[in-house]
Amino acid sequence: MSIKIIELLIESGSDALELGIPFSDPLADGPIIQKANLRALSKNYSILKYFEVIQILRKKYSKIPIGILLYANLIYNQGIEKFYQYCSKCDLDSVLIADVPIEEYNIFYKYANKYNIDSIFICPPDANDIFLSKLSLYAKGYIYLLSRPGVTGIEESKNLISNIFIKSIKKYTNLPLLQGFGIKNSKQIKKSILFGTNGVICGSAIINIIEKNLNQEKEMLKKIKNFVCKLIISTKFI
Repeated sequence: MSIKIIELLIESGSDALELGIPFSDPLADGPIIQKANLRALSKNYSILKYFEVIQILRKKYSKIPIGILLYANLIYNQGIEKFYQYCSKCDLDSVLIADVPIEEYNIFYKYANKYNIDSIFICPPDANDIFLSKLSLYAKGYIYLLSRPGVTGIEESKNLISNIFIKSIKKYTNLPLLQGFGIKNSKQIKKSILFGTNGVICGSAIINIIEKNLNQEKEMLKKIKNFVCKLIISTKFI
């Protein structure tokens, strides 16, 4: 089912994939993704199973960027170098470790660079010049720009990102800026891109559709396709 959903996302026009690897304590995620993690973990698949799925996708879609988001314990459990070897074997583009700050990233960075995997970092909406300077030294691929503090998928109307802040980030890096956390409609996407981002990351809104239609496969896929197409169309009129 996951493969069907991912294929639908690509064929509906998604420019890239960020795939979450299930973890028992996803502290950066809200209730929607927490429940998705529990559903996935109930199947008792090892992390190697997820790499197998990524290999299947990569063989079919050779050019689409694919990154994974996960937590540090999953990497330690495999061994850091072995983990990045798996990533390289699957031809992954990037890895975002949600619970490792830049200050503690050196050992991961060493092996990520060795196996040509981009290290993705999260940038909060209140980042100062010191943090942005560090970010410019480590970040590769793109920068995950948070809409707000907190966790994913929580209903909150306040968006703390301003065009002034985005301009300040661009003084330090020319990497693409992708905004995430709470993205769920066309209006938010238009505002984000007009402010100067290069795109958005949408996770919880799609996973919410999955959760509400778990036993209705055809309806689930139809709703996901309609939702994604609506978001993509919104970028064409900016």
